[in-house]
Amino acid sequence: MKGPALKEKLAARIRAHGPITVADYMAACLADPDAGYYITRDPFGKKGDFITAPEVSQMFGELIGAFCLQAYLDLGAPGAFQLVELGPGRGTLMADLLRMASLRPEFVDAASLSLVETSPALRKVQAKTLEKAPLTPAFHDRFANVPDGPLILVANEFFDALPIHQYVKTADGWPERMIGLSDEGDLCFGIGTGRLDDTELPPEAQNAPEGTILETQPAANAITQEIGTRLARHGGAALIIDYGYLKTATGDTLQALYKHTHDDVLAHPGNADLTAHVNFETLARAAQEGGAKPLPPLEQGEFLLRLGLLERAGVLGSGKSNAVQDTIRDAVERLAAPDQMGALFKVLALSGNGRALPPFDM
Repeated sequence: MKGPALKEKLAARIRAHGPITVADYMAACLADPDAGYYITRDPFGKKGDFITAPEVSQMFGELIGAFCLQAYLDLGAPGAFQLVELGPGRGTLMADLLRMASLRPEFVDAASLSLVETSPALRKVQAKTLEKAPLTPAFHDRFANVPDGPLILVANEFFDALPIHQYVKTADGWPERMIGLSDEGDLCFGIGTGRLDDTELPPEAQNAPEGTILETQPAANAITQEIGTRLARHGGAALIIDYGYLKTATGDTLQALYKHTHDDVLAHPGNADLTAHVNFETLARAAQEGGAKPLPPLEQGEFLLRLGLLERAGVLGSGKSNAVQDTIRDAVERLAAPDQMGALFKVLALSGNGRALPPFDM
């Protein structure tokens, strides 16, 4: 089933049952079993619609490997633990992570690798990428299926693709933004009967003008709370990297990327990537409600620089040609510069035992 067929499938659903929420639309576009964007293709890299940080440079995954190795040592080097990645992309991050962490063989000996991935197409790519890695992955559809035990978890650009709800300020309050059909039969935005209660409104939305959009992320918060509960029960650390905002804010952040360009979010269901900015304030709160300790988040640029990005770049470029050194410098700029990924992406660390997790402050 291709994109136009998914659009008709959604239209038929709306005609039969009424308008759908933005969350339902995102879920169908990204995860429909026949036509979901992530189910039917490999969207990463130059041939896909976007390039993630692990595809920019091996340095990204290697530095996260250094973080995980230190977290393992801070746990007391347990004899067995779960190494988990949510939404592993092409498997590039994990391959680079394991190459770095393998400097301590006891890390690999103790680790059981779990990849949480729903896409059959991406599972094949990940297995291929990791076929020479020191660990063979076990695949899971949900984090809840990951076996118990101490946990070291990484999630890079995972939460931005989880369904969100949107609410619109009107004279009558905050009704939910819905997707229905226009008179011509095209997908269009409207408002529904469900609405936010005043007690659910964050302070930032209390005096917002009419037309303001407020987004909520119950799916992301629920998973983070589950991670927090697991960390509190068994110990460990989690690292969440995504683009978003540190404090709750109003505004429409839902966006579509189609063939490397921004697109109308209703134009190509199933053929375009849909994402929304992650609210790190509510993620941290959810983790804390689960029992973990969230550490003050960092911007990606500062996180990587504190972990030794420049030093690693120097080692990789030493003795290499000018062309290779230029490529490495470009990668550093892409990953850490404030006007590129450095400020847009945020990094949240969760501690199971309340202890420090370098390079984060307490």
